[in-house]
Parts: sequence; C-alpha cells; structure tokens
Amino acid sequence: MFKPVLTAALLSLSASVAFAADISGKLVLYTSQPNADAQQTVDAFVAKYPDVEVEWIRDGTTKVMAKLRAEFEAGAPQPDVLLIADMVTMEGLEAEGRLMPHREADVSAYDPSLMDAEKHYFSTKLITTGIVYNTSAPMVPTSYADLLDEAAKDKLAMPSPLTSGAATIHMAAITAHPDLGWAFYEGLADQGANPQGGNGGTYKAVAGGEKLYGFVVDFLPIRNKLEGAPVEFVFPEEGVSAVTEPVAILSTAQNPDAAKAFVDFLISAEGQQLAADMGYLPAHPDIASPEGFPPLSEIKLLDFDPAAALASDQDNKARFVDIFGG
Repeated sequence: MFKPVLTAALLSLSASVAFAADISGKLVLYTSQPNADAQQTVDAFVAKYPDVEVEWIRDGTTKVMAKLRAEFEAGAPQPDVLLIADMVTMEGLEAEGRLMPHREADVSAYDPSLMDAEKHYFSTKLITTGIVYNTSAPMVPTSYADLLDEAAKDKLAMPSPLTSGAATIHMAAITAHPDLGWAFYEGLADQGANPQGGNGGTYKAVAGGEKLYGFVVDFLPIRNKLEGAPVEFVFPEEGVSAVTEPVAILSTAQNPDAAKAFVDFLISAEGQQLAADMGYLPAHPDIASPEGFPPLSEIKLLDFDPAAALASDQDNKARFVDIFGG
C-alpha cells in the first residue's frame, strides 16, 4: 500500500537530480566585485557546475548600471545575473520590474533585513562602514560623536557619497539615526571634514598620517593592520552601516536555471565560506568571520530601509552638497 508514495518520492528525487544535472549553458554575469574576487567566485561556481560557461563583465556599480541602462534603452539587456554593491540600486530595479524573483531560495538562516521579502535580491556579504583611526591619534573613538571632539578637528577624512556607494549608504543610515541625523554631518563640516573620492583615498590619508580619523569600509584597515599598517578600525557603539553586495536575477535572464543556481551557490554555506576566505564578513550567521573581524553576532548594524533610502537619495545628496559643497 505504500508503493505509490515511495514511487512519488523517488520520482521527486529523480526530478531534483535531473534539475541539478541540467544546469548548463551560458550565464552572463555583470558584477562590481574586484577582478580577483570575481574570478574566484566564477571559478568556484563553475567547479560546482562544470556545464555552465560564465561570461562576466566587471566595473564599478555606477558604470555597470550605466551600461545596463543603455541596454534597457536598446531593448537588449545582456546579463542573467547582477552582483553589485548595494541594496538601494536593487530596490530601484525591483521597482521597475527588472528583477525575477527566486521563490525557492533558502534564506531561512539569514537576518530578514538583509534579504528582499519578495526574494528579488539576496545579500551575499557585509562590507561595513565604521571609524578608522591612525594609531598615533591622541583620542581613541568609540562613538560617532567622538569625531566632533576638538581632538579630531581638521583631522578628518571621509569618502563622498557623490562618488562612493558605501558612503551613500552610510549617509542614509547615519542621517536617519535619531541621535545623529543631519546635525552630525553639519558638525563634521564644522570640524573641517572635506569628503572626496572613495574609500581607498580616505584609507590612505589616515594610514599615511595626513589625517588621523575617518569613515571607511572595514576590510581596508582590518586587512592592512594584519600586515603592520598603523591603523585601527572601530565598530562604533551606535552601529555600522553596510553594503551587502546583493545578487539578483534579471527578469530578462536567458538562462534562469543557471542564474538561480548561481544565487543558491552564493547564499549557501559553501558560498559564504568563500566570501570569508576572501577576507569579507559573511552574511550567513553560521560562517566564522575572517581573521581580524569580530563575530557577526557582536556587530551592531544601523537600521536601514533600502526603499526609503532610494526615495530620499536625490534629496540626501542635495543636502550633502549644501553642507559640504559639490
């Protein structure tokens, strides 16, 4: 009497195996990962799915999106998958109906705030922004408010949200914080801060002693400290902002099966271990942080609403220009 149930189970298992075996063909990836990271990601995926040929194009998120926008205008978007810096960009694409949901993706282990509730995009790591300081600095900051201290006057470096996606997210998170808000950015301007360029320039200014304090993405000081650089990274008591390098499937994907497999790989324990091995903070709570990072459970994230950040993005940048100049 149990034979039909057993047969159905075997058929289901066979279908799953067949589906896994059918992951093949060309997969086009547009990514903002650094070249070495992108190559390592693709190599690990292809090792798992050798019948897939991945063609990938890498550039900064702004340039990737400019290319993609041109393709949308021409009616010929090329990528199956996007792996770019931030959730705000993904929110914009989702609002336009450009993303394909992956309903079967298993995100049960993750903080829900890191994943789109409709499963249109999926965070793959946490690249947080906090405080960097030179070890020769007279004050050791523990709070953002410490940067408004006299000891930090004219000694501050910070990337510009007009240039850096991480700085844009940081600005949105900080200005939405009830104890910081825009008054904090006005205070930074009074301190002589002159935001410009990206995180690399900020890190170099602080590590080189030209400035003593700044905002920067975590991995730059944490990795370089391990090699002897005179820097420390602080996770401030209020929390840190984060870009999460989300991955998403375009609604126009030519190979959705391979695209779903790529997403599943990145958010699997194996994919998250790959992120940690690259030196990034994994988004999966069960994967250990890389050397130099605290456990994920000890890191407080600032509240962040990507949809609200998208809606206020232009106003935020205009206000930033009013405070600091273009």
